[in-house]
Amino acid sequence: MHEPGEVPVTVVPDRTLRVKIIDACGLACTFCHNEGTPVTADNLGREAGEFTGTPGRSGRVSIYLRTNGADFLPTRIKADPDFALALAAVRGSVTTNEVHFTGGEPTLHPDLPGLIAIARRLGVTVGLTSNGENGAAILPECAAAGLDRINLSVFGTTPEELAAVQAPRLASPKLAERKLAALAATIEAATKHGVQVSANIVIADTTHVERVLRIIEEHGRSVVVRMLVSLEDDGASLAAMQEVVDHLGAIPERRIVTAGASDQRTRYRLPDGRTMYAKSIRPVRLPSTCADCRFNNDRDCHEGYYGLRLYRAKDGPFMVGVCIQRMDLCVPLGYFVMSQVCREVASFREHEMDRLMALHRASSGLV
Repeated sequence: MHEPGEVPVTVVPDRTLRVKIIDACGLACTFCHNEGTPVTADNLGREAGEFTGTPGRSGRVSIYLRTNGADFLPTRIKADPDFALALAAVRGSVTTNEVHFTGGEPTLHPDLPGLIAIARRLGVTVGLTSNGENGAAILPECAAAGLDRINLSVFGTTPEELAAVQAPRLASPKLAERKLAALAATIEAATKHGVQVSANIVIADTTHVERVLRIIEEHGRSVVVRMLVSLEDDGASLAAMQEVVDHLGAIPERRIVTAGASDQRTRYRLPDGRTMYAKSIRPVRLPSTCADCRFNNDRDCHEGYYGLRLYRAKDGPFMVGVCIQRMDLCVPLGYFVMSQVCREVASFREHEMDRLMALHRASSGLV
């Protein structure tokens, strides 16, 4: 992609908490990390150390489960006082102004509006990442509860493209056709009810360029498109992004860097005035926690330090994690807020903000 110095830079602070609210999902994408956790439905009755790293009956599995040391099963988070207290505890220890719901598939949660309402009462904005399979049914209530934005994961525009990245049990063009129709209905519902919509497209290599161009053509007039680098990128993903940019004649307008997390993106303007983003990963590490990690090298660390994640363990406490490749670092919430890691995260966020603002002072500005 374009060199950092070619466009103005905006530095924004990481103030987001990702919350895995449900493990269920109606798709079984072969590239899913499932927030680092085992698929609960396929591991009931198993203990830590026995969780399967291969797809079970659901067809789903986290791509990192075989090596990440996950030792708990995630359960659905209820919209209750326990959740409110958990959010308040995180906010009290690490500055948080946004909660981002993930899964599984968040729109399958039976009380998603209730979770949104709790977060909004605590004074934070709410977003979610979704494949759109149930959005049309639940988004009107979510919008009324205060949902700010939805990031839709989009792989293709045809049933064959979607089916191609599903586990064999779900690799049916007919099923994929229904899922694509649900996605379109979700976009329509979100737009109608004032929820910001973006389409996230993972692009693995140049063989996916034509697919991505079709997605941009079909969805790019109603939503903001964001190309995402593959987490297992060896350079091919970034090269493919650049090919898309060049083909479209997109002009880079601004580079946005998140201080205290590995997220960075470049905003492009297309010739017809539309906006598109290309998102990649900065090599960010927590100074102490990541120092001796076995994945701490240019080859094995896929995501870097991406931010805090909150889970609820089945028959157990809320858990806080700092890495989906090192789920052994997840600890109970009560322990986390008193831990050195919590203080390290809070300090790292602020120091990164100061460092990056100084580095890019000539062109930076908070947005």
